[in-house]
Amino acid sequence: MAGVAITRTDISAADLRAAARRSTNARQASRMLAIAMVLDGFSRVEAARLSGMDRQSLRDWVHRYNKDGVDGLVDRARSGRPASLSWVEQGKLASWVEKGADLARDGVVRFRRADLRDRIAAEFGVTLHERSVGKLLRRLNFRRLSVRPQHPQSDPEARETFKKTSQPSPRKRSAGAPLASKSKSGSRMKQELASKAR
Repeated sequence: MAGVAITRTDISAADLRAAARRSTNARQASRMLAIAMVLDGFSRVEAARLSGMDRQSLRDWVHRYNKDGVDGLVDRARSGRPASLSWVEQGKLASWVEKGADLARDGVVRFRRADLRDRIAAEFGVTLHERSVGKLLRRLNFRRLSVRPQHPQSDPEARETFKKTSQPSPRKRSAGAPLASKSKSGSRMKQELASKAR
């Protein structure tokens, strides 16, 4: 594989080494040093090895250096795959999960990923796999669909009253009850040994 010629002549090998020392980006500095070594007469294989990369990577960085100079040796931001749902749609999804399912609207009393997938398709026109819905929920900090299901005819006031009246009261000791011994283990044996010793 023929090495790509370094066509930029505005920066010397010494300038590249000085720029590498000033750089706060370790990867950029390493790439500058590799190109400086090539300018100083090192083989491409040796320059790549000493800089912790393979020869093909060095070839790619030389292309970038020829085109954009030192700025071309910085990692570019990766765009990645665009999100399936916008931030607004993700906010709506989070509010659905927080409020819980509505039997009349959703046909279920508790959301599953499949239910949310179907509602996302109906509301936003976006088709997702159940696993993608799970990943999206984790990204929104929902580890589990933890909203507890409620019977559609349940009475919230009666439930709160039951909670208040069914709290266990602390047990009180009657006046005549003896105090429990902390530990009786071995007490009789110690008394017998003490009487024999006399």
